[in-house]
Amino acid sequence: MKTRKIPQRTCVACRATKPKRELIRVVRIPSGAVVVDRKGKVSGRGAYICPTLECFDQAVKSKKLEHALEVVLDSDIVDQLRQLVAKENISG
Repeated sequence: MKTRKIPQRTCVACRATKPKRELIRVVRIPSGAVVVDRKGKVSGRGAYICPTLECFDQAVKSKKLEHALEVVLDSDIVDQLRQLVAKENISG
């Protein structure tokens, strides 16, 4: 019997490699909007972040998230994403 390979992804902030399901995927969808992809199925350019506010803040402050998504994030989007990451951190 074969063992299933677990997909690994790297956090854009801390560069830690973890199983895909343990990270939060942030996606720039084709319309240009930035959303959090909970299921990992949304089409678009994605970046992965650890489910901690420290990693999120580091990714935003160092502009690593903007670079990975190839988009400029305005403060409204950053605030919305921070709230979603905080919610994921509590429930995750």
